[in-house]
Amino acid sequence: MNNALMTTKLFAPNLIKALIYAKSVKEENPNFVLLVDNHDRYTLKIDKIAFQFGTNIYDLIPPFPIELGRDYKIVTEHYGTGALDVSNAPTFEDFEDKYFYDGDDLGAVYSKEATTFTLWAPLASRVYVKIMQRGHISYHWMKRLDKGIYRVKIAQNLDRAEYLYGVTNNGLMVETPDPYARATTANGQSSVVYNPKRTVIDLNHQYLGKFSSPTEAIIYETSVRDMTIDKTTDIKRKGQYLGLIEKNRTARNGFPAGFDYLTQLGITHLQLMPILDFVTIDENKPLATYNWGYDPGQFFVPDGAYASDVNNPYTRIKEFKMLVSAFHQKGIRINLDVVFNHVYEASFSLFEQVVPNYYFRRNAEGKRANGTGCGNELASERKMVRKLIVDACRYWLEEYGIDGLRFDLMGILDIATMREIEKVTKKIKPDFMLYGEGWNMGNLPYELRASQENSLELPGYSFFNDGFRDIVKGPSADDRLAERGYLFGNADYRLGFKFAYVGGAIDLIFPRRYLSAAQSINYVECHDNATLADKLQVANSDEPEIIQLKRINMHNAVVMLAFGVPFFHKGQEIGVSKFGDTNSYRSGDRINQFAYVLLDNRLEMVHYFRQLTELRKDCPFLRVTDPAIIEELIEYEDLPEGGLLIDYVGLTPEDPYRKFKVFINISTQMLFYELEDYEKVIFNNAGYVKAKGEAYVQNLMIAPLTILVTGLRQDDAGTNLSDTKNA
Repeated sequence: MNNALMTTKLFAPNLIKALIYAKSVKEENPNFVLLVDNHDRYTLKIDKIAFQFGTNIYDLIPPFPIELGRDYKIVTEHYGTGALDVSNAPTFEDFEDKYFYDGDDLGAVYSKEATTFTLWAPLASRVYVKIMQRGHISYHWMKRLDKGIYRVKIAQNLDRAEYLYGVTNNGLMVETPDPYARATTANGQSSVVYNPKRTVIDLNHQYLGKFSSPTEAIIYETSVRDMTIDKTTDIKRKGQYLGLIEKNRTARNGFPAGFDYLTQLGITHLQLMPILDFVTIDENKPLATYNWGYDPGQFFVPDGAYASDVNNPYTRIKEFKMLVSAFHQKGIRINLDVVFNHVYEASFSLFEQVVPNYYFRRNAEGKRANGTGCGNELASERKMVRKLIVDACRYWLEEYGIDGLRFDLMGILDIATMREIEKVTKKIKPDFMLYGEGWNMGNLPYELRASQENSLELPGYSFFNDGFRDIVKGPSADDRLAERGYLFGNADYRLGFKFAYVGGAIDLIFPRRYLSAAQSINYVECHDNATLADKLQVANSDEPEIIQLKRINMHNAVVMLAFGVPFFHKGQEIGVSKFGDTNSYRSGDRINQFAYVLLDNRLEMVHYFRQLTELRKDCPFLRVTDPAIIEELIEYEDLPEGGLLIDYVGLTPEDPYRKFKVFINISTQMLFYELEDYEKVIFNNAGYVKAKGEAYVQNLMIAPLTILVTGLRQDDAGTNLSDTKNA
């Protein structure tokens, strides 16, 4: 009985290592033969031999450098034959330059007369494309070209034909979908030849107003499913793209729901949680389970779980375009939450099947890096991975007309890739928004990470400002939910709040974090961690609900007024709870849905939020980005009980207001303040009054838990009233 087993691996173009596992002692010359394309034979020279723990280790020198793209086997007389494993080749010094392909034709390029299939598979020894159309299956060998490209042109009308690639790597053939597929069957089982003429739709860009700075955005985050699934609404296509754009839908008491609710909030950008194809929902039974979708499978295809007919590969494409078009018609831009930092189960991903050991980073121990906490990191610094990501970003912009990208765990990606994305997208759409989670994590060298610590290297990107979040409301970690931030009533955070209010763009208490306020995404709640309402239940449990809701209004006001980019999570405006669930990515609809029933008692909070959006849009000085201008624009004055006055002393004749003051009362006590001159109340708990009335005030009464704004418009000459009036 032969108890031996042989494996062989390419370690350099001129070095093969062979391992023979045997109980016997070292064998000096097993006579290794290199078999090329099952025809040509070459004797391999043994350069070194070692024997360790029952393993014979041989360094073998081939008669010529090993070139990828051919079938190599190692043959021995006594230990059998094995395929040469070339999966180390992506680590070779010249691999990137030798095999980088910069063409724009990867995937299936359709015309009525023919479809051309192009696949980058430099390690593969052979590739075929399997076509499945109208019950007929055919196989077509693809020709290997330079740069590791395989290509074949099939002179047929293959519109809607399903296809798979048969890729042979290291002697093993697997069938896999296309990494560049633009259409797919349910659950990504097969790729589909896509005829773009079948999904042409007017994306209504003409309805979008001027947008010249990220600080002009008011971003609202939601998911297609969460915003439409509540059973108390009459939305018909619940959990679907089309459900999110149904008009004239209402909640229980006739309040607007879904599309009509979102479009009356005053937001400028709707950020959708992942709609790129993800793996953990069965598209044939989309409501049977729940998942946010941060587990990508394919980068060029909308997910079918939100489509009305997953068995028609064009449905998901057209319906998502209809969604973009509908919101554009209302002047609202669409940003996508994209996940390019990892994939779901790297070992079984189509990327690993096509080019083993290329798409994912490895750590010093040789294991797949796991800085994401999801089992893998996409190696964005590699040229063809970078190209994949950039091509996907360009495609979603050109094909679907989206207006911005929010990058999940952006710090995992490298700076060069993000710069290339910016270059490509803003050439097409100069007002395209780019921002993400700049957490400092992953296995890239520190100086290469697209993290907020390197924000000065990425001036065109905005970053989620966790410092703003944790100062304004208090820490978000589960074990620190009881700690109160400034607007939770903790006056100890007042100094930090001054730094947060300027978007972390000025050396003030802390060193500046960003080049400008445009880089600061100001937020206190997003899909991760506890909602504001749930943190209040822990940290301010001694306060009744009516007080907690006032604090939520204050948070919304500060996010809207502060320098930077205001960002709001679904339901934040009315204090939606997740019932204490701080990681609800798969917790189901009851936990994650927009609870329209709350509108019955909290409609005034919606009005308050809408008035805030109007105030911000009316005041360009709230959207200033230059730190030097911000520093001259405002002065702080500490008030009793931890309160604060933000006085806009640097207003110019071009501004709509010549006086503008923001008063913040975080306490449950009434505050009193005497103005130097008479001013009008611009904003209070009743909303934005635009100072159109005749009520001038000098002695202010600032109610507990209130954001109060006073001022005078440029055309308001003021008053000579001798009687002091109170507000």
